[in-house]
Amino acid sequence: MKIFVTGASGYIGGSIAATLARQGHEVRGLIRNPARADELRQFGIEPVIGTLDDTALLAAEAQAADAVINAADSDHRGAVEALLGGLAGSGKAFLHTSGSSLVGDEALGEASEAVFTEDTPVTPAPDKVARIAIDTLIREAAPGVRSVVLCNTMIYGNALGPVAKSVQIPPLVEQAKESGIARHIGRGLNRWSNVHIADVAALYALALEKAPPGSFYFVENGEASFKEISNAIGTALGLGPAQDWAPGEAIARWGRELAVFGLSSNSRVRADKARAELGWAPQHRSVTAWITQDMPR
Repeated sequence: MKIFVTGASGYIGGSIAATLARQGHEVRGLIRNPARADELRQFGIEPVIGTLDDTALLAAEAQAADAVINAADSDHRGAVEALLGGLAGSGKAFLHTSGSSLVGDEALGEASEAVFTEDTPVTPAPDKVARIAIDTLIREAAPGVRSVVLCNTMIYGNALGPVAKSVQIPPLVEQAKESGIARHIGRGLNRWSNVHIADVAALYALALEKAPPGSFYFVENGEASFKEISNAIGTALGLGPAQDWAPGEAIARWGRELAVFGLSSNSRVRADKARAELGWAPQHRSVTAWITQDMPR
């Protein structure tokens, strides 16, 4: 199959693209930086130089492909519209990467009992209204496009393709290394569902093969509090137990999006639908075990 992947030098897109190339697919990957072209080729990915704002390029690549995977930016509506335009009426697969912060709250390190499935009504924070609108646009492109939204939780594990880092754990690690103190925002009682990058790539391959048009799947295999995660970081780095950190200081360091929605919110979901409908059988369950045992120091 000929597959076009956006974000092919990124953590999610690169891991998916490399996995699909190893499975024998012909993969073309969008990257901004031509200096990384040879790096992609080492993983069997043919580089396409451009950005998400190059709408004519995106539409042409989508039209020429058998399937498209958008893994570059969950919130770039223009890119989504261009890719869907290139696929319109073809019935080809379009897999879009969303993120479970769309069910996130503004807990600033406090716990929540709310757990979401695909059927749970969501009243999003104002910051996430646009993301949900994009996900809806994609699903409504069916059946002319076999559109599928995969809503990932906290992803961990070493990249399976080009060099890249995940979004949430590395900033916590970098802060701990710089300060000598592992920290979580507030009391760190907020919880996130999580999933290993190898299990993510396996699910994308399954969705590419058999997900029905208009589908939406949460992607998770376990959950942990940020206190548990930061304590594991402290153990891994030999720094001892983690400490509370004032939300204002964290926001000053990382900005509102990452600090409030990525690191101090609750985002608890269940991926039973992906298991039942697609036969997904994730193999990795403990983010804290990965941090203490396998995370690069």
